[in-house]
Amino acid sequence: MQSHDARLFLRALVPTLVVGALAVVVSALVAGGKGAIGAVFGVVLVLFVMGVSLVVLQQTARKYPGLFQMMGLMLYAVQILFVAVFLMAFKDTSLFDTKAFAFTLLASTLVWIAAQARAYMKAKILYVDPDAAEAKRAETAGSAT
Repeated sequence: MQSHDARLFLRALVPTLVVGALAVVVSALVAGGKGAIGAVFGVVLVLFVMGVSLVVLQQTARKYPGLFQMMGLMLYAVQILFVAVFLMAFKDTSLFDTKAFAFTLLASTLVWIAAQARAYMKAKILYVDPDAAEAKRAETAGSAT
């Protein structure tokens, strides 16, 4: 992971963790221990799904830039399916409070997306690698003479 990739990841991770911690506290106050457990499951699910997707998308952009957009759309579909399968598997659970889980899942997802969008807008990532462009220019000039 390059340094700007790590910065983008951290800029999405930190606000999500803050909102997750607040959700755990609020859920514990409102719904007790099961509410706190539900909130923890919601935050962990969001961090896992969004974090893995971000890392996979960054690796794809680096290795196969032509597949970047298609991979982004595919990862979006996989995220939705993964969360849907998780929701179906635990819809009637008594392990945790499902309302606290759902609200935390929603809040954490929205915060992750907003923080990630803000991080990308603030990032100063070059669209063209100047070193590679210069090397290609020198190679072209060298073969022309």
